[in-house]
Amino acid sequence: MRIHALPTQLVNQIAAGEVVERPASVVKELVENCFDAGATQIHIDVEQGGIKQIRIRDNGCGIYKEDLGLALSRHATSKIGSLDDLEHVSSMGFRGEALPSISSVARLTLISRTADAECAWQVSADGTEQNFDPKPDPHPPGTTVDVRDLFYNTPARRKFLKAEKTEFGHIESLVQRLALARFDVGFALQHNLREILNLKPAGTQAEQEKRIAAILGSAFIDHAVRIDYAASGLRLYGWVGLPTFSRGQQDMQFFYFNGRLIKDRLVAHAVKQAYQDVLYHGRHPVFVLYLELDPALVDVNAHPTKLEVRFREGRMVHDFLFQALHRSLAEQRPGQTAAAAISVETLPIVEVAETTQSAPIQVSLPLSLAEQPAVTNDIGQTKPTASHAFKGATYVQPLRKEPSAVEEQLQAYRKLFPKDLETETELQAMPPLGFALAHIHDIYILAETKEGIVLVDAHAAHERVTYERLKRHFHDGAIVSQPLLLPIKIQVTSAEAELAEEEHEFFHNLGFELNRSGPETIILRSTPVLLAKTDVDELVRDMLAELLTLGSSRKAEERINATLATMACHSSVRAKRKLSIAEMNALLRDMEKTERIGQCNHGRPTWVALSHQDLDRFFMRGQ
Repeated sequence: MRIHALPTQLVNQIAAGEVVERPASVVKELVENCFDAGATQIHIDVEQGGIKQIRIRDNGCGIYKEDLGLALSRHATSKIGSLDDLEHVSSMGFRGEALPSISSVARLTLISRTADAECAWQVSADGTEQNFDPKPDPHPPGTTVDVRDLFYNTPARRKFLKAEKTEFGHIESLVQRLALARFDVGFALQHNLREILNLKPAGTQAEQEKRIAAILGSAFIDHAVRIDYAASGLRLYGWVGLPTFSRGQQDMQFFYFNGRLIKDRLVAHAVKQAYQDVLYHGRHPVFVLYLELDPALVDVNAHPTKLEVRFREGRMVHDFLFQALHRSLAEQRPGQTAAAAISVETLPIVEVAETTQSAPIQVSLPLSLAEQPAVTNDIGQTKPTASHAFKGATYVQPLRKEPSAVEEQLQAYRKLFPKDLETETELQAMPPLGFALAHIHDIYILAETKEGIVLVDAHAAHERVTYERLKRHFHDGAIVSQPLLLPIKIQVTSAEAELAEEEHEFFHNLGFELNRSGPETIILRSTPVLLAKTDVDELVRDMLAELLTLGSSRKAEERINATLATMACHSSVRAKRKLSIAEMNALLRDMEKTERIGQCNHGRPTWVALSHQDLDRFFMRGQ
């Protein structure tokens, strides 16, 4: 067959196949045009799930009468004029494909007026890019795009659309995501003449959190922390959920690059690693995050819908995101509002097996609680502090349930609060986790705080305390490497072999000694001591694969941390192990100084808090 040029309308319909998947796709393209026009208020009216009509009006800069025809033509735009502009794109759209593509599969009317124009002008389009005849219109400054009968001339594509409720659900979800992208813009959404959303511009942090609560629910804000982290020309800010406020699916994850919502593998990997040892198995973190960096460092032209981007310095971005989130989560300690606001309703439902009493396993801990001195009890006898009890070496308090035992604990507790301490000034100095009252069921520590009470899972809390100390000691002392008696020959691809040679220092710092011995062969001569019983050749392959794909890998550190976590679990105080008041208070003080103390190594919560208001509500006081 002879080669021939395609008709303009068919070209636009083919382009529409990439840009317009469903009614929500139309809304996305048109609302992003509103952003680029500098709009501060956007009204979206939808009928029959967007299939019958989508009308979007803004108060932006408008389009000149002479440019209306160009606005409806392919590859006509005001946003770029050269290759240099393309490499520094800061606008949402830039290809000039949206309006002509939409007009080729729907009946489109465009009305626009600039601030200095005497009136607005209206044009209609059918995708042929011909016969534009502007007509005057009383429209106020700004632009309205009216799209009717989507896919009326492509019935095969219309058959793939879902029910009206489903299609509108996609539109509502999209508008919510766009509203989180631009707090400076107000949004109004109607469906079949019924108001669904009405969001005013949000300038202050309190107003922004109110908008987030309106979209994602108040529980998100109640259990999230605000972060703001900048380094090397990058800035990450927004809200991240506490690990104990997690989801069974990834429906509360919103990541924006320079105001553009994206879904990126590199970003997802960095977030997953940051939550790696604080999130319960099978759960997903929640976040609303904003990354700002030089547009020249990102290729936003990597995907037709612009949902995916390509970072030119992938490893730098990955490491920055990981460090920002990792440190932000680590810094959440008792005494901070978000950290203390763990709610039982937000926790995953799990089946808990009945715990039996078992003696703690002896493990040598260089930075364990065992370094603390012993204390003297009420009758002058010397007994170990919490540290000795946790090691399980010498002291086990008998399981006493008689009234005298309760009175003894109460008296010990009163000694911590002399009458002269019960002034307002001293109460303000009460530690965040307060002072221990009792060891309930020999599992949970009950403590009184200034704000109410807390319950602590002693084993889970001590497990995190021990784990963080082991990690700090291990990494501060540098990773100890162990030569292999018989070096391991590993077959890899030529690209992986070259990468192993380039990243020799990276592997050396982790305790691996790797040498290239051929085009597709590397020799492993030493490994970290803690990974001596690990399938290290498989681990090296996984690390090389991650380095090639993402430019970064933490698999070795994850394996090392997993070993340390096991050691911490076995060396922590067991359930059914009775603790004294002094031992419980020692653990509470350690918790207040420990990073990521809100969760144990397996992601389970270590403590929950009940305020005075919670207690009053339980007993209907003041009602």
